[in-house]
Amino acid sequence: MTDSFKPTTAMAEEASRGLELREKFKRGGTAVGVARARDLKNRRNLSEDTLKRMKSYFARHKVDKRANNFGDNENPSAGYIAWLLWGGDAGRDWVKDKVT
Repeated sequence: MTDSFKPTTAMAEEASRGLELREKFKRGGTAVGVARARDLKNRRNLSEDTLKRMKSYFARHKVDKRANNFGDNENPSAGYIAWLLWGGDAGRDWVKDKVT
């Protein structure tokens, strides 16, 4: 049987904020990122394979945190919005703890 993992409230809040910013600014994330955000926002159980994909995303995109306007809710970078769609720092930390 495949393990499943329920996202935390903090991850759900970050994903929700990412969806709101994406709607407002019309940038950031891909269709996959939006789908991930919806799952996180609704706190749907995630498979171990999904956690591995999340870990890979965060590893590839940690450089996005160096961009101008990363963390700026008034004029966010596309990378910041995408990061939030994947659960933000809360998601990164949670996945790091779950996947070795």
